[in-house]
Amino acid sequence: MKILVINGPNMNMLGVREPEKYGSMTLRDLEKELYAYSFELGIDIETFQSNHEGEIVEKIQQAYKDVSGIVLNAAAYTHTSVAIRDAISSVNIPTVEVHMTNIHSREDFRQKSLIAGVCQGQISGFGAESYKLAIKALCTMQNK
Repeated sequence: MKILVINGPNMNMLGVREPEKYGSMTLRDLEKELYAYSFELGIDIETFQSNHEGEIVEKIQQAYKDVSGIVLNAAAYTHTSVAIRDAISSVNIPTVEVHMTNIHSREDFRQKSLIAGVCQGQISGFGAESYKLAIKALCTMQNK
């Protein structure tokens, strides 16, 4: 089983960006933690980060027939990107939307996800654990 973990814009600034909301963990730290977790589960993961919407769309499209699931933190594109939503729909790969913060307790514009409707689920508000919960959910879905 292989899971693709995609991080969107500004996630490369983890550890610097709003530490009161996102903590001090860097993206590298997060990726190391997820690789260690995937080893515990006996699965493969691939990580990807981009600040560019088109690159995220292309990565989702390239995943077609190559991965069993996608964990997607589209970050700000969550609230604006029909293109990412359409890419998820087009590949028909089980996808879990994740956010480190609880988007439903933030600004009004962050409370609406254009992506959630084409995902198996959404996990938000648990920091780095959101990713682990999503990976575990995808593994559970595949084992049914």
